Amino acid sequence: MDQPKKRAKPGRNPAPAGRTSRPRQAEVAGLAGVSQATVSLVLSARGDGRAAAISEETRQRVLDAARSLGYVPDPAARRLAAASNNLLGVFSFTATFPTDVQHSYYPFLVGVEQEAAARGYDLVLFTGSSTGGAGATGPDALSRVRLADGCLFLGRHVPLAELKRLVADGFPVVHLGRREELEGLAWVGADYVSASREVVGHLAELGHRRIVLVREDDDAPPSTDRQQGFLDGLAAAGIAGGPGAVLRCADPARELTAPRVRALVADGVTAFVAEETDTGAAWRALNAAVREAGLSCPGDVSLGLLGSPPADLAARPVPMGFDIPRHRLGAAAVRLLAALVSGEEAHEPLVACEFRAGETAGPPVPPP
Repeated sequence: MDQPKKRAKPGRNPAPAGRTSRPRQAEVAGLAGVSQATVSLVLSARGDGRAAAISEETRQRVLDAARSLGYVPDPAARRLAAASNNLLGVFSFTATFPTDVQHSYYPFLVGVEQEAAARGYDLVLFTGSSTGGAGATGPDALSRVRLADGCLFLGRHVPLAELKRLVADGFPVVHLGRREELEGLAWVGADYVSASREVVGHLAELGHRRIVLVREDDDAPPSTDRQQGFLDGLAAAGIAGGPGAVLRCADPARELTAPRVRALVADGVTAFVAEETDTGAAWRALNAAVREAGLSCPGDVSLGLLGSPPADLAARPVPMGFDIPRHRLGAAAVRLLAALVSGEEAHEPLVACEFRAGETAGPPVPPP
């Protein structure tokens, strides 16, 4: 005997045919062409005034998208979202959480702490990376950050799959540093492109026509931004930026040797610039190679640094380049995260870097 068909419960949209997983707010936002924060406000029907600011057209577009996807709010998630502990998480993907005031992350953390305190939040430091990053891998590696109302992430290389899961679940996340490759991830960053272009422009004004960028061999967004600014600066100055203009080194200490630097200088290169990274490997290698090659700076060759020097190399001569406003970036990240936690739409513009004239750049030596 045929069993009677079950009737769908009133008020529930059936999921699209063939789908087994629950649709998420991120998918509704993508289909409606709005932010996830807007979807959250519309679907939660908040009465605090923020939902009222959304136009009727946008609200209807969100509702239509939710209906077509078969979106049903997760009751557990809604209970969690309604509860605020006034806690913001901070998770670093470096090997150890920095405590040395000379560490490049320290100013970030000062800005984070001061802005969080001003907004009435306490901070929770997640230390999964304290054992060389072992705690920052695996499908549930970042699940504990949900103890906080939202989390700020720091690090040059991050597990994008885990972050993607948090973003898809609607958990408030902000990355300190550009991360456009992960759709929906909020981030704050410095304007490395403009700052790097300005450094090249300064060298061009001094008369340099052969300039080489030394960088590490990866595609981390800070590196690609600096290279883009470097190449833009060459183009603006009418300088050719062929393949030899950028040296990508997997191991700068081994690849950027004194003989190689001497050969480049003999071929007409009069200035080098290096990117700043967490390790400072490119700048360290460039300094060592120039010194071992017996070249004076800025007499024989000019040097520039796209960022600030490592603490142990911060003594004179001060490198020409730019300073990253880490304190302001940390504060901007907290402002953005606090807005996401509150369900508000927010955007933090790129923070401008400050040009540093330094003592390592001068006019090129005229050819004999």
